[in-house]
Amino acid sequence: MNILYNIFIHIYGAAIKIAALFSYKAKLRHNGAKQTTVILKNNIQPNQQYIWIHAASLGEFEQGRPVIEHIKQYLPQYKILLTFFSPSGYEVRKNYQNADIICYLPIDTKNNARTFIEIVKPKMAIFIKYEYWGNYLYQLHKNNINTYMIDAIYRKEQLFFKPHIKMFRNMLHCFTHIFVQNNNSKQLLNSINIASTIAGDTRFDRVQQIANQAKQIPYIKTFTQNSKVIVAGSTWPKDEQLLLQYLHKHQDVKMVIVPHEVTQAHINYICKSIKCNYQLFSQINNHTPLNNCKCIIVDTIGLLSSIYQYANVAYIGGGFGVGIHNTLEAAIWGCPVVFGPNYKKFNEAIELIQHHCAYSINNYKQLEHNLNNLLNANIKHLAKHYIQTKIGATNIIINTIFQHTYETNNR
Repeated sequence: MNILYNIFIHIYGAAIKIAALFSYKAKLRHNGAKQTTVILKNNIQPNQQYIWIHAASLGEFEQGRPVIEHIKQYLPQYKILLTFFSPSGYEVRKNYQNADIICYLPIDTKNNARTFIEIVKPKMAIFIKYEYWGNYLYQLHKNNINTYMIDAIYRKEQLFFKPHIKMFRNMLHCFTHIFVQNNNSKQLLNSINIASTIAGDTRFDRVQQIANQAKQIPYIKTFTQNSKVIVAGSTWPKDEQLLLQYLHKHQDVKMVIVPHEVTQAHINYICKSIKCNYQLFSQINNHTPLNNCKCIIVDTIGLLSSIYQYANVAYIGGGFGVGIHNTLEAAIWGCPVVFGPNYKKFNEAIELIQHHCAYSINNYKQLEHNLNNLLNANIKHLAKHYIQTKIGATNIIINTIFQHTYETNNR
């Protein structure tokens, strides 16, 4: 790899080491990555063949999960090594049952990449959406290991498409095949002579899986029955300020708020801001009166995707910050969705707007206008139809990988 790239990687590694002195997440990442070589030496079985799958964090893992589970089902002769870069992925999924070995990916130095590939000797490698680590990709390419990028999406301002920066473009040439989400990404890769397949986004397959496995939540069902219901998912303070203003003004509406952070401080903030009857989900029991309750604040994790089934309209948080959260978990239930202005990096949000089942807002006036209209509209079929037309990326990816595997084994 380029000398400047390797210098940057060493500086980056040093920065994480220093950050580990002050940040709990950085400490988890640093200490976890130090254990990877030992984990691999102790667990890799020389007589077994491994497929290496890498996800940056939890979101990418969930996106690629249908592919992992298809491989586990249809290529049982392989064991799966799953790596994460971020603690938010590893710490949540370190006991995921469909992977045989789970660990952090060490920093992308030449020595780390060489050692990793020498120990694992993967039969193939799959990267999910992000994470272009040059030394790992070079080692995979050097060792003639089929390497795939799935769920990729590209924009013309990325470094891959700057003619004077060949280093990043060379990383793309290390992939055996790249599966992209849309035609724009394919055209960008075509412009630099890199072949790709439009497979779509495996998140649609994943949200279908999640919906099929959704559980009933009796307290939420009782609370929402025969009412106009807004489910506000993954909200932040700015979202909550606007939503509570709407709730206080509209007496005929009920709301379920599922904040992104369920820290005690954040829950207390919401409770102090609300000026109508509410209940904390954790405190509801069979004797809790819900007749006069206007709002339930969900102060536990893991329920949001199931709660969306009770919504007439979903509000998706994060749009007044770094970016909106998952819109598809709501849309799979046919919910029209509303979110803040920062959504343009999310292709599915753009397409939901184009299909008239999502609306972006910048202020309270726009929020009120859209919620009023959507609560009185019957457009659930629009979101459901959009989702159904997008399902199937996993099959395209798996079929291509199967074909490559067959051709490789018969050379």
